[in-house]
Amino acid sequence: ENIDIGGPSMIRSAAKNFADVTVLVNPADYPRVIEEMRRGEGAVSDLTRAGLARKAFATTAAYDGAISSTLQQWASRTSDTATSGATGPTLPERLHLNFRKSTDLRYGENPHQTAALYQDPGARGRGLAHARQVQGKELSYNNLVDLEAAWRLVTEFTEPATAIIKHTNPCGVAMAATLAESYRKALAVDPVSAFGSVIAFNQPVDAATAEELAKLFVEAVVTTRFEPDALEQLAMKKNLRLMEMPAAGDDYPLQLKSIGGGLLVQTPDAIGARLEEWKCVSDRQPTKNEERALVFAWRVTKHVKSNAIVFTREDVVVGVGAGQMSRVDSVRLAVTKARELKHDLAGTVVGSDAFFPFPDGVEEAARAGATAIVQPGGSVHDADVIAAANRLGLAMMSTGLRHFRH
Repeated sequence: ENIDIGGPSMIRSAAKNFADVTVLVNPADYPRVIEEMRRGEGAVSDLTRAGLARKAFATTAAYDGAISSTLQQWASRTSDTATSGATGPTLPERLHLNFRKSTDLRYGENPHQTAALYQDPGARGRGLAHARQVQGKELSYNNLVDLEAAWRLVTEFTEPATAIIKHTNPCGVAMAATLAESYRKALAVDPVSAFGSVIAFNQPVDAATAEELAKLFVEAVVTTRFEPDALEQLAMKKNLRLMEMPAAGDDYPLQLKSIGGGLLVQTPDAIGARLEEWKCVSDRQPTKNEERALVFAWRVTKHVKSNAIVFTREDVVVGVGAGQMSRVDSVRLAVTKARELKHDLAGTVVGSDAFFPFPDGVEEAARAGATAIVQPGGSVHDADVIAAANRLGLAMMSTGLRHFRH
């Protein structure tokens, strides 16, 4: 009974006759139309009427789309029919998108590409698209992509944590007793790559953190809030983009990716590290310290491009191998990078976003100094992989859940 029939019909009929009718659907348009009528002795130009008609049809289309989406959600909740092979909710038969342009961006990933930021009114002010910029020059397309990656990673943690992102991959992640200490530890992972990075904090940035942050060239920073004395310190870096996330939190109902002629749609990968659901498949059980490190590693691995390998300790990343075509190459890349940065890999643990297809990746990790591994399992060669772990004295946990990130 709350679905309006008459209102949309009147708006559509008025918009259809825009050659003779001025239709307004947003009070924000009242002042300029009134001013135009005053200047034109009651008349409104053809151009204005046409523009208002476009806005009217967009409004009724969004309204009908919202009704359709709501009814489809209701049908999904009440239906016994599950999607083929899926474990989550049934996705809608028709997908109605209603995004409003928030701002034009200078360009896309590259200068020859046009880009803009659109906001989803249905998000009710939640998410990065609705974050408030408190300082700095305008955001770029790549800034926003990296800020999203950084924010999604750092919110995996409840302890004070810092995530430093370069090209959507973490080059430094750490947690500590204080935010400033977590930043110092994260920066020490790869200070060279951190130059020109995007950084996320999961707690308000205080003066101590800002003092450390001011020493490095950074593109953008996102957090829940900047304390006044922190803003004062960062004000000298006038081009540094500072973003505060909405208090309402995040909202990721569906993830969309365009392909030629259509869209791929999926529910978000919202499952975190659940140690109690993991299975130890090795002869040796992980120690308590290794368990804490494995949980940390799994949280970070989820946010690294596949094939993903992450070496960590209990509270800091030590080496990252991202986006390689073979898993053993990801292991070798993580080891090489860590050694170049003079990091000791002895006693570290390893997170792998998908199963090891062969024992070679496990053998490389052990040779580098790792003592425990967390991985999904599920390879046809699992028995050989586990046998290698046992032969090398490694503890191995199987999550039964992978975190591919393409």
